[in-house]
Amino acid sequence: MRRLLSLIALCLALVLGAAPSFAADAAHGAQVFSANCAACHIGGGNVVNAERTLKQDALEAYLANYSAGHEAAITTQVTNGKNAMPAFGGKLSADDIADVAAYVESQAAKGWA
Repeated sequence: MRRLLSLIALCLALVLGAAPSFAADAAHGAQVFSANCAACHIGGGNVVNAERTLKQDALEAYLANYSAGHEAAITTQVTNGKNAMPAFGGKLSADDIADVAAYVESQAAKGWA
C-alpha cells in the first residue's frame, strides 16, 4: 500500500510540476502570413519562382530536412530566408514564425484548399 501511495504521489508530482508546452497557433499564423507572406505566396503559390510553392510536394522537394520535421524546416526557411526569399528572423518574433510555420504546414497538408 505504501508503494502504491508513493507511486501515485510521484505521478501527481510529475503531472502537476511539468511545464506546459504550448502548440503553435495556426490561426494567428494565418494573420501573420496574410500581413507578411501573402504578397509572394498567395494561396500557397510563389510569384517569384513558380516551382517553389508552399504545396506539400514542393516543400518536400526544396526544403532541407523537411522529412525530419515539417514545421522546423519551414521555421528555418522563414527565419533565415534563402535565394529570393528574405529572412524574417529580424522582423518577426520566434512565436510569430512558429505560428506561420504551423499555418503553412496545415494548409500544405490540406492542399491549400
